[in-house]
Amino acid sequence: MSEVGTTRNGLGRLLVFVYGVLAFAASGRASFELTTKFTEAPFPYTLSIIAAVVYVVATWALATNRRTIALATVTFELVGVVAVGLSSLVWTDKFPEASVWSDFGAGYGWVPLVLPVVGLWWLLRKRG
Repeated sequence: MSEVGTTRNGLGRLLVFVYGVLAFAASGRASFELTTKFTEAPFPYTLSIIAAVVYVVATWALATNRRTIALATVTFELVGVVAVGLSSLVWTDKFPEASVWSDFGAGYGWVPLVLPVVGLWWLLRKRG
């Protein structure tokens, strides 16, 4: 019997996996930036810390089927990626170094831009 809307199989499981990879990557990046060179670019590095927290919470919420928290987190992620992406292109002086979401996540193959769209579609699609 298939469980529609859970993360036990199919696209839900893939979303948890990809969010987990981004949580790991963003956490590692943010930890390195925070401990070794935070004073060089505090604004983008702070944004990387925020992105890491968002990915950790989104992974947890999706993996444990906490839909409301997942919706809030993934929505925040999409708004953040778009806002930081635009800001990094317009106010280049504020971004002497890239953050996870700079240039719409170009440093991560634009996965940070595509993933919340897929995540929101998955969370909001009609349940059967």
